[in-house]
Amino acid sequence: MTVTAPARSVVRAATGAPRWVRWTLLAAGLAVALWLPNGLYAAVAVDILCWALFAVAVDLLLGFTGLLSFGHAAFWGTSAYASGLIAIHAGVPFPVAVLAGALVAAALAVPIGYLAVRRTGIYFAMVTLAFAQLIYYVANNRRGLTGGENGLQSVPRELFGLDLTDAYYFYYAALPIVLLGLWAAWRIVNSPFGRVLVGIRDNPARARALGYPVHRYKLLAFVLSAFLAGLGGGLFAMAHRFVTLDTLHWTTSGKAVVMVVLGGIGTLWGGVVGAGLLVRLEDWLSFAGFESVGLVTGGLFVVVVLVFRRGLWGTAADLLRRRFRR
Repeated sequence: MTVTAPARSVVRAATGAPRWVRWTLLAAGLAVALWLPNGLYAAVAVDILCWALFAVAVDLLLGFTGLLSFGHAAFWGTSAYASGLIAIHAGVPFPVAVLAGALVAAALAVPIGYLAVRRTGIYFAMVTLAFAQLIYYVANNRRGLTGGENGLQSVPRELFGLDLTDAYYFYYAALPIVLLGLWAAWRIVNSPFGRVLVGIRDNPARARALGYPVHRYKLLAFVLSAFLAGLGGGLFAMAHRFVTLDTLHWTTSGKAVVMVVLGGIGTLWGGVVGAGLLVRLEDWLSFAGFESVGLVTGGLFVVVVLVFRRGLWGTAADLLRRRFRR
């Protein structure tokens, strides 16, 4: 089964550049991650980590499986609520609460994905959106559990007695979880399973003819994507120490999709770039007192779509690959 562009850009960039270039880019990325809370507000840096993981989870489904989900906020928000409730009532270390929340999100994705993956295109997007709004409605009405419109407040972030009240220290405590999540996404994409996903995306009929159970592969990709989104949502709840209904709203899913498009669909790391750019831009505009934030971010989105057809990271990776192939 062949693997074609654009979802193959990560593989092409890796094979087109020398090994020392790939290791240099990896070292530079790690250096930026370690430096980030020193160059930005620590709270903003933590938000970038959380949204980056969410965007990568969406790209795993969109760029490498061809499924556009407008309901991934259901898993992001469900994990946020679950992690917060577990941390409040069980008093466990925050990584345990985050992992438990991600598992809850993955379990929720099984029945939703089972019904959704049998549809394609806009129908798949509408099914996921419908389920997400249903969960939003349930969370809004279960005020005794979720707090309703007031949200879930005073979420602790305990880690074996360490003082993590300062966002600066929490950033470095959360960074290993995010790096493990990103590594897991990279491993999935660069495995035989990931190649099959891209083949299914390009030609489902051919994949069936070759004997691959298409719906099962899509369902597994959906659940894995929900798990990674849940990791980001749980960390987001711990970072802010409260959870609101906004985490379940469909606009949250749309924001993650915009991040993926800005960075580059099917590039994986483009989601990280898009998350960093969008979160930083929104913070800068809010700090400057600019009220029409959506006007600027929407304009940026249009420019990137028209000028950088493969997104920012996708375009850069393609130029780098062509450079070293010469």
